[in-house]
Amino acid sequence: MEARKEPQGPGYDDWFDEPELPTETQSGANRGVYEDDADEVWVLPEDEDDRSPGQREFVIAGRTLTMTQVAIIGLSVLAIIFAILAAAGVFNGAKAAAPPVAPTVKHVTVTVQPTTAANTTSSAPAPSQTLKPGDTGSQVKTLQRALTTLGFSPGTPDGDYGPSTQNAVERFQVAKGLGEDGIVGPATLAALQKALSG
Repeated sequence: MEARKEPQGPGYDDWFDEPELPTETQSGANRGVYEDDADEVWVLPEDEDDRSPGQREFVIAGRTLTMTQVAIIGLSVLAIIFAILAAAGVFNGAKAAAPPVAPTVKHVTVTVQPTTAANTTSSAPAPSQTLKPGDTGSQVKTLQRALTTLGFSPGTPDGDYGPSTQNAVERFQVAKGLGEDGIVGPATLAALQKALSG
């Protein structure tokens, strides 16, 4: 080590001078002892004999790895594989459900009767006047019987133009292509009379 220089003049401050770092010797007896005239601070083992037991090196993909690094990489790869398998449900323990078996379908022919009666000779007369919801009386009973004869039954003929009679009139109007309003107006009355007389 060089001898320290004396201050260069009055008022010289060595505060900013960099001190020289002590170095560590590499001899076995003085390991950890710092000397001023050693050349190297850190020395890595160069030979197989200088390494501690179990510190073998492996060359993988052009990189030199220690046994510890290889073990860490291997465990990481295993952890990733187990995570993927767990996400896929391999460790679920439950058996996978069998796909449902579709039953064989037999073809069945069904004959559907039309909603309008094909009976052209009816025993019920058509009402003789227009009617609307809320009306009561014998003309409403006649309407209810006529609708039942044509296949649009509003229920028991009671002479009350209620919701069930209105619904039956609407179904009749739809079947005849009339405006669906539930009121027996002139067009609906004419269609009723034609259907009953025809």
